[in-house]
Amino acid sequence: MNKKPSQVDLDVIQVQLGRTPRDVHAISYRCPCGKPAVVTTPPQLSDGTPFPTFYYATCPRLTGAISTLETTGMMAEMQDRLATDKGLADAYQRAHEQYQVARDELGIDVPEVKGITAGGMPDRVKCLHSLVAHSLSAGPGVNPLGDEALAALPKWWLNDPCEITEEVSK
Repeated sequence: MNKKPSQVDLDVIQVQLGRTPRDVHAISYRCPCGKPAVVTTPPQLSDGTPFPTFYYATCPRLTGAISTLETTGMMAEMQDRLATDKGLADAYQRAHEQYQVARDELGIDVPEVKGITAGGMPDRVKCLHSLVAHSLSAGPGVNPLGDEALAALPKWWLNDPCEITEEVSK
């Protein structure tokens, strides 16, 4: 999607995060409820801090569901499969490369994050939040482990729909 955030989007993200959002470049995925769920962030924040996490999940219901999924042992199982499944390892490497290309399209050269993406790519699995955020933003078929984690999530937006618009307007 990659749409510049409106002030309303930034206000919603502030409520979601419980803090002022930093350097949001674009909304890369909206929750089915219509609110921002994943943002893109430049590889260097305005204060000069290198920031390799290009895709950042903001929706608290999404991040909560991912946190629950991380407790199931899924990351260890994925890590084990990376070591034995060459096809999976190759696809994960390509996801890492695509992530870098998408971030590099911003045209901001930050040597400190060159070759670094998120979630442990390309050879580890250390954060499902980053992998799911990548899958939601890039679409299916780009990040195989992000796609697997996303498929294992409940429909986070159904049971407790976001009421952030009301919170923002108060």
